[in-house]
Amino acid sequence: MSQPRSRREFIVAGLSLPVAAEAALESPRVNPLADAPAAPGAPVIRTRTLGRTGLEVSEVGFGCMITSDASVITRAADLGISYFDTARVYQNGNNERLVGAALKGHRKNIVLSTKAKGGTGEEALAELDKSLTELGTDHVEIWYLHGKSSADAITDDLREAQEKAREQGKIRFAGVSTHSGHEEVVAAAIEKKLDVVLMTYNFTMGDRMEPLLASLREAGLGVVAMKTQAGGRSDEAKARHERLTANGGMLAALKWALRTPNVNTTVPSITDMAMLDENIQAMAAPFTPADEALLTARLETIRPNYCSMCGECEGTCPKGLPVADVLRYLTYAEGYGQFALGRDNFLALPRELQDVRCVDCTSCPVRCPHGVQVTRRLRRAQELFA
Repeated sequence: MSQPRSRREFIVAGLSLPVAAEAALESPRVNPLADAPAAPGAPVIRTRTLGRTGLEVSEVGFGCMITSDASVITRAADLGISYFDTARVYQNGNNERLVGAALKGHRKNIVLSTKAKGGTGEEALAELDKSLTELGTDHVEIWYLHGKSSADAITDDLREAQEKAREQGKIRFAGVSTHSGHEEVVAAAIEKKLDVVLMTYNFTMGDRMEPLLASLREAGLGVVAMKTQAGGRSDEAKARHERLTANGGMLAALKWALRTPNVNTTVPSITDMAMLDENIQAMAAPFTPADEALLTARLETIRPNYCSMCGECEGTCPKGLPVADVLRYLTYAEGYGQFALGRDNFLALPRELQDVRCVDCTSCPVRCPHGVQVTRRLRRAQELFA
């Protein structure tokens, strides 16, 4: 097991990207869809190329998972946001319908992605057909295999389904999304010639993801960063998050993810107009020492509760709990305000894991090197979901 590093070391190391890598970032490009200079006061929309796909995407995209207001999605497209991400399972299948309706007048100007959780190629293709119907389109630019955490999960059957969908014109490019098992999934994505990887990436991870991002860039794969604000804006911590928003802490987190040329776009969750306006600002200014200070303070606040999916605890629960996954489900409920999403994921676990109660154990061998209070958080998840 690797030695733990201080939270400040994580951020400082992340800031110490080689100057050459920074120089490798192409000059920021104003949204090429705009035919005229931006009006005074209009937001700055900068774009990057999504790996070998050649697609031009806004640096800040739109994660639609928890959005319930179609007008926010439509306004984002009006302002020049060009990458929108959804999935078949979001909001029990209703999110795709919302996204499709919101973007109906913008389809030719955007990059649209969705995901399938099907375990077989046949299941995945059936999900894709349903997705296209709900989205009101005949194709998506990117179709992800959803939530894979190991190389074995990216089966030849699923890859064949993606290529079949490409041949049929239903997708343009194939991808995979992953919350954990990053090293294994990235290696498999490169080996199996996928086009895009959607992965967890935020300031709590420090510099540990940089080699993986560099390998994806070298191989020509596009990189989309999710969970960029490390836990969202929970009702439980509303006052704290409002304070962080007021002093730029949430904006700083998004700027942190954009500081590297190895990330092509980001998909922060956006639920209202204020959040949209704030996130767009991340494209207008670089990450600064003041931003670093804000995130260092935030790390100290969220450290007991936020799991960065480092994988160090994998296989350490004697009862077989997938610790990081359960903590992620809890974040959906407490961080994103999406109790149903967290509970649905929990109830998808095998019954024997749903029935585990950490309170029954006299001691817990699971230790987080980053300071997460694992036992307390697992008990909280069981109280909420079981």
